[in-house]
Amino acid sequence: MSRVLIAEDEPRIASFIEKGLKAHGFTTAVAGDGRTARASALSGEFDLLVLDIGLPGMDGFEVLRSLRAERCTIPVVVLTARDSVQDTVAGLEGGADDYMPKPFRFEELLARIRLRLAGGRGTEVTVLSCGDLSLDLRTRRARAGDRTVDLSAREFALAETFLRHPGQVLAREQLLSHVWGYDFDPGSNVVDVYVRYLRKKLGADRIETVRGMGYRLLEA
Repeated sequence: MSRVLIAEDEPRIASFIEKGLKAHGFTTAVAGDGRTARASALSGEFDLLVLDIGLPGMDGFEVLRSLRAERCTIPVVVLTARDSVQDTVAGLEGGADDYMPKPFRFEELLARIRLRLAGGRGTEVTVLSCGDLSLDLRTRRARAGDRTVDLSAREFALAETFLRHPGQVLAREQLLSHVWGYDFDPGSNVVDVYVRYLRKKLGADRIETVRGMGYRLLEA
């Protein structure tokens, strides 16, 4: 039975993750601040660390740097509300094994945790592509034709969802659930807003509106 340390100071999110992991057979513990998270991760009692960046006392970046400086090789999945490519890259370059923006869908977090515990880092697909559009999931870089495109963490998550289902009509509710996770509001127009953002950055003809159904990624 794998043991997962959850470093998260927001009780609602920590409980959400802990309940979900326990329901799937994991043993869990919660650390509510950075120093406790660091000490627990160094104890050798855990197989994986889910690490929030915005921890009190010692933030997640500091915890991560400290663990790697101590040659602690525990797999780390970083969670953050920071909507920035720079933060994403900093986390990965600092030694994180994976990175997820908040809010997130539990099923995706679970899949990433299982992948890291299985040692699948070298075998997973790291670049998604459709036509001349590509996303590098490790560096969090996007390319459209010969252009490198700067996407926010939420824009990247939405683009990733489209690229995992090219040519498939995705309903707004599906996109809300997948990209905005436990915080999604079924009545929100946030999907439409972010699709407009992606069209501006990636090209207006790449994402088709299917009236009454949702959106579809086309090969440009």
